[in-house]
Amino acid sequence: MLLDAHVLYLLSLWTVVFGWLGFGAIFFLQRKRSEDQAKNIVRASIWGIAIQFIAFAAAWFIGRRPDTPILPLGYWFHCLTALLVIVLVVGSTGMMSAAVHVLGKQWSVQARVLESHALIRNGPYRIVRHPIYAGMFGMLLAAGLAYSHWIGFVIAATLFTIGTAIRVRIEEKLLREQFGAAFEDYVRKVPAVVPLLRRP
Repeated sequence: MLLDAHVLYLLSLWTVVFGWLGFGAIFFLQRKRSEDQAKNIVRASIWGIAIQFIAFAAAWFIGRRPDTPILPLGYWFHCLTALLVIVLVVGSTGMMSAAVHVLGKQWSVQARVLESHALIRNGPYRIVRHPIYAGMFGMLLAAGLAYSHWIGFVIAATLFTIGTAIRVRIEEKLLREQFGAAFEDYVRKVPAVVPLLRRP
């Protein structure tokens, strides 16, 4: 039996809602405080994450009419976007959870390096250099496909790209200073945020 537009809309929406609950649990329940002294902290990096969260707000506050897909391309497009929402939420939360677990006490909201900082290249860091941002972008895409008006989706994606670029630039400057040639080798082999995109 085919699912009607209302069911597809609710399926997408509640998948994203539960995904966001998982998103919050990842960062608040898995976080481990480090007793190591921070060697270098860049407090300006908070601006990048502030822009990222404005992007999430845009995705949620610029919504579309309920029971409709993000683009008026028919029933099967609506089915495809609902399926894509589920895949994005599961994949994104899984990637973020694995990244926070692998980082352990090195994870922080502010860009920093610790005295005992290690260059992490295992787990999801084998796929992208910034798997948490990749996962956040996946959650943004899921929210956009499930709820946003296409204009809100474009605004949100643009803002998130700007905020992420700020964060990546600051964090990678710290890592270059800390790890030198080892980090440059990592950059050459692993894309920044988008899997399979080899350009740094």
